[in-house]
Amino acid sequence: MSSPSFSQSLQRLWALKKFSYSLRVFLALSAAMAVCSFLDSITLVIPLFLGIIAGALAETDDSWRGRLKASTITVVLFAVSSFIVELLTPYPLLFTGGIVVSTFMLTMSGALGERYATIAQATLILGVYTMLGLEQVNAPHDLWHEPLLLTIGAAWYGLLSVMWQALFSYQPVQQGLAALFDQVGDYLKTKSALFEPTRRLDVEAGRVALARQNGKVVIALNQVKEIIRSRLQGNLGQQQVNRYLSLFFMAQDIHERASSSHYPYEEFAEAFYHSDVMFRCQRLLRQQGLACQALAQAIRLRQPFDYDGSRLALADLQESLVYLHAEDNSGGRTLLRSLSDLIGNLTSLEQVLAKANNPVELAGEHDNSLFDGSPRSLRDAWDRVRHQVTPSSPVFRHALRLTLALGAGYGVKYLIHPTLGYWILLTTLFVCQPNYASTRQRLWQRISGTVLGLIAGWALITLFPGPEIQRLIAVAAGVAFFIYRTNRYVLATGAITLMVVCCFNQVVDGYGIIWPRLTDTLLGSLISGLVVFFVLPDWQGRQLHKVVAGTLNGSSRYLRELMRQYDTGKSDDLAYRVARRNAHAADAALSATLSNMLGEPGRFRKEAESCLRNLVMSHTLLGYLSALGAHRAALPASFRDDRLSAAADRIAVALDGIADDLAACRPVALANGEEDQLAQELETAAGDADDQHRLLGTQLSLICRQLAPIRALAAQLQQNTPGKK
Repeated sequence: MSSPSFSQSLQRLWALKKFSYSLRVFLALSAAMAVCSFLDSITLVIPLFLGIIAGALAETDDSWRGRLKASTITVVLFAVSSFIVELLTPYPLLFTGGIVVSTFMLTMSGALGERYATIAQATLILGVYTMLGLEQVNAPHDLWHEPLLLTIGAAWYGLLSVMWQALFSYQPVQQGLAALFDQVGDYLKTKSALFEPTRRLDVEAGRVALARQNGKVVIALNQVKEIIRSRLQGNLGQQQVNRYLSLFFMAQDIHERASSSHYPYEEFAEAFYHSDVMFRCQRLLRQQGLACQALAQAIRLRQPFDYDGSRLALADLQESLVYLHAEDNSGGRTLLRSLSDLIGNLTSLEQVLAKANNPVELAGEHDNSLFDGSPRSLRDAWDRVRHQVTPSSPVFRHALRLTLALGAGYGVKYLIHPTLGYWILLTTLFVCQPNYASTRQRLWQRISGTVLGLIAGWALITLFPGPEIQRLIAVAAGVAFFIYRTNRYVLATGAITLMVVCCFNQVVDGYGIIWPRLTDTLLGSLISGLVVFFVLPDWQGRQLHKVVAGTLNGSSRYLRELMRQYDTGKSDDLAYRVARRNAHAADAALSATLSNMLGEPGRFRKEAESCLRNLVMSHTLLGYLSALGAHRAALPASFRDDRLSAAADRIAVALDGIADDLAACRPVALANGEEDQLAQELETAAGDADDQHRLLGTQLSLICRQLAPIRALAAQLQQNTPGKK
């Protein structure tokens, strides 16, 4: 009985993304420690460990060919960076110039994408690791020694990473898809709270929670898209790749259906207060969310998706709808058709989930191409970086702040001790983030983790003076750093600090680095905080009008693509998926802006209330658009109503106009009654139309009625917006 349970536990452990990542780090660190111990050259362990850690920090997901290419570029950059540090160290002025130029150039390369930003950050980290090697009392002074060992450590991890990817190429796809369906499941469960059958429902709070969860879904969708895209080349047509691609499109479809809004929830709750229909909608949505998370677990463990469905919950809901239709004096009769659309959408969502065991059935409905945002050529890469060289660019601001912070850190280090103090630069590099809220959070996490790690290091090297045990602790601490670094940064910092204390204690006096490490951490954190606060600060309130404009532009493009689908028929082609993704990404960006704003000093978050209201408005608008996407189908040519197309075009033009005025800081025109009249005309026309035209007219009228509050919020936002940026 114990054997199957043990094997299942191993299978669950193997399915975890952190386990495979930490296992690679463990193998790399253990092999390096074993070789150094066998050769009786324990002095080599510090640069080898630091090289391995830098290599692991530079790792990005890709196919084994892509990872081989990225690892090769990384190792070359590491070697050049480390050699230049060794070469310029005796010359402080040249060294400062090297820090300034390399930091700015490498950070600006982040404009090319997350992959390049990761490699650039790791290259800077390795440069500082080279400096740390200079602090060893017994360190050789050969120009090639430290760069060679650091590069060997990074190359060893890169080789291990490439081999791992060649052996387990599709493991990251499974893990990414599982994480995506987990987030979609949470979104469905969060959405179900809006169907609480009460008249005092706080819809605004529910929409804020939903918008924040939507941001997590958008991040997961983008990550899975990149993971799958990197494996499509030369593999399209293979059964396994097609299955993963179909599951990805299925998640997109579920997300669109889940984010749909067919009518204001408070009006549904009021009209059907004496019916159980809202409760049954809530129950079905929650069960479908649990089903998505069960599908995530099946993908993660590579098991069949045993889905018995929510047929009973769906049948009960449909019976409630039949009863409401049959009731003579229903107070909600005018909303019954919209309620029917809602239940029809939930029924379609149930049918999508039922196909999860064989998602390739949906393959014929999709254009399999995926948007590739990476640079197409060196000229394209140069143009992207060049266009970011402006004070209005977040990438440029971060590059400038980080450059100044590292330059100031080196100046402070040189004044305190010309040959020591490089921990100041390392702390600055990790603490200085693209915005104030993230920097502030990372600052306290770094200080707390360092204190925790130093205390643990002092206690452990005292309790276990034997070098063999300390080496085991160092390896375990290095692995723990990679386990916790994404979601528990205090523990991650404590672990890496513990590893450093144990490693240095093999070569020099480990007790001697405790106070310098603490002092340097405090100085580096202080420098980072001051630079982010005073140098081109990215206060979110100053950019809020541009972020809101982005949501309106995204919604406008989404609406235009939706109307094209109603002309030509449902087709999840690339243009439609890009428009939908951009609309959701803009909504997620507004949610992130609110989160960052709440972490800023009080006088800089005065616009938090305005941001909150705009977020609710944005997600409401996106919900009405998503409902059009969930029900899209070609309107019969003989019954096509050009008035609906004209109305949609007027709404899209209005959204673009408000967005342009916001972005340019021009006064936004307030509602003059024409848009309200258009909404009334759409409602009247929808009342006597067939189901397809009625749904399109109803949703367009709901969208049109959002224009007046959008204009009012935009005008209110402009009252506190400074001049054109």
